[in-house]
Amino acid sequence: GRVMTVRPTARPTDRPTVRPIERPPLADDPQEQAERRRAARFLLMHPIVGAHGPHAEELRLVRRQQKELTQLFAHGVGYRLSVDPSGARLFKAGLGRDSSRGLRRRSHREFTPRAYALFCLTVAALARSKTQLLVDELVSQIRSAAVDAELDIDLDAASDRRALHAALTALLDLGVLRERDGDLEHWVEQRTQSLLDVRRDLLAQLVSAPLSSSASPDDLLDQAALPSAVGGARVAVRRRLLESPILSVEDLTTEQAEWWSRNRNREREWFHDGFGLELELRSEGAIGIDPDDGLSDEEFPGRGGHRHLALLLLEVLVSQVRASVTQPGQAWHGIPMAQVRPAARALVDQWAPYLRGDQRDDPERAVESALRLITDMGLARRDPSGSDGDDDVIWVHAAAARYAPKPQLSEASTTGERSLFDAGEDEE
Repeated sequence: GRVMTVRPTARPTDRPTVRPIERPPLADDPQEQAERRRAARFLLMHPIVGAHGPHAEELRLVRRQQKELTQLFAHGVGYRLSVDPSGARLFKAGLGRDSSRGLRRRSHREFTPRAYALFCLTVAALARSKTQLLVDELVSQIRSAAVDAELDIDLDAASDRRALHAALTALLDLGVLRERDGDLEHWVEQRTQSLLDVRRDLLAQLVSAPLSSSASPDDLLDQAALPSAVGGARVAVRRRLLESPILSVEDLTTEQAEWWSRNRNREREWFHDGFGLELELRSEGAIGIDPDDGLSDEEFPGRGGHRHLALLLLEVLVSQVRASVTQPGQAWHGIPMAQVRPAARALVDQWAPYLRGDQRDDPERAVESALRLITDMGLARRDPSGSDGDDDVIWVHAAAARYAPKPQLSEASTTGERSLFDAGEDEE
């Protein structure tokens, strides 16, 4: 008969192949993630911070999370993070040609073009100054820098002195200057003397634009806002949501809109993990919401007479939009100003007893101030098409419908004195 033999498939000397078992990556420590998120939020609000400033604890977190933060900002939004012994600097390119978040004085008034010019002249003068100098010495060097730049500056005139004071206080707030002794606050009117320390380490990192490769101011703005080479649509869209909480699909390019359509659900996790923001997705785009209510340089509506009026006016605008909407999927809806003005005037008349005296005396200016606040917040924008303003169009964003005020009147004091519960007036 036949005998069946079994031949081994491997020689006795062969060893079986052992495949190593890959260990899954360690889950991110919740405490580490919370610290990294806190540090990232801090850098967005304070892109330049010195080692000897008031934010020692936050700077410690930035140093500890430096590697992860560098990758987060570079890969996510194309921002460069620099951390060294002098402090930390997040070079934010922002949104490019966007004037809604410019420098402001301590009174919250916007910088004038004159103030910007003197700010730049001051930076130029400080670049070649001593590390400690009197304010009058600095003024002399600013005059020299103005001559070199062929700018007509008169620092004996009150208007230019106020503009220079705004530039100096902005540099103080940034930590580039430090008032060691004196009274800079009253320098404009009383010509008080002040001794200033210059933080050269922070001064060197103040200018983030590529000056050497820019041939004109336009080049400076355009190059600073360019997304990174590998970022493309991802960087551009994320910057919009990070720097301004409203994203409108119709404001995106075709490439950006396609990227957003494919990735918008995954973006929720990225914004939450990196910055603690919650994204609300809508057909018109998205809204970035901060549950901690701290990742913003502008509170809305906030306190003050013109802010309360802005909120009431916003309700009027939304009501008019709802009555005329023909395409609900669009983010922006236009209303003729000829239709808005009578409704706004009726609103002022309705609430006149509760408005400030200057608002009652000049209702048109009060309405314009309220409209400017609404447009600064990105909830509306103006489209001037007529010389006298009658043909202007105001475009209202769909996100404005989120604000539905329910006015509650405070009881008047029986003694005629202001109550601690009364709404604070605007700071002049």
